[in-house]
Amino acid sequence: MNVITTALPDVIVLEPKVFADARGHFFESYNRRALAEHGITADFVQDNHSSSTRGVLRGLHYQIQQPQGKLVRVVAGEVLDVAVDLRRSSPNFGRWASFVLSAENHRMAWIPAGFAHGFVVRSASAEFLYKTTDYYAPAYERTIVWNDPALAIDWQLDGEPILSAKDAVGATLSNAETFA
Repeated sequence: MNVITTALPDVIVLEPKVFADARGHFFESYNRRALAEHGITADFVQDNHSSSTRGVLRGLHYQIQQPQGKLVRVVAGEVLDVAVDLRRSSPNFGRWASFVLSAENHRMAWIPAGFAHGFVVRSASAEFLYKTTDYYAPAYERTIVWNDPALAIDWQLDGEPILSAKDAVGATLSNAETFA
């Protein structure tokens, strides 16, 4: 497994070894031992799967209590994935990293607890899978607005994104609950 660093040292992109031939391809999408070799020793408790069309932007989500680490990947289509450091004690507080995840590149990303996470679909549609280190807790779910000028995230959009009502009215970083 190849590790690709991002603008945030705690967020990494993982590129599995893919074995391809005339029949198709094979790769390990999860291997606890291989992840541990790269410092990811998380105990995953829940798998999630979302389906979205081009231009859908989901995020930036996090849970202020029961924070979730996420191992994310795309099994159909392509997304621009974004992580934002929300740990006030971090030298990277308020900084973000982005990277492309797609069915074609087979890459996965590790987003530790204490980060907000979101993505925008760049293909006609996308199937997005992620493992989490804690259970979904709607009472603790928070959203940072996708277009917060203080973050100035380059979502590489062509036009306005398609948003849920919740994502359209997220908090700005300066007004958001964050982590110590």
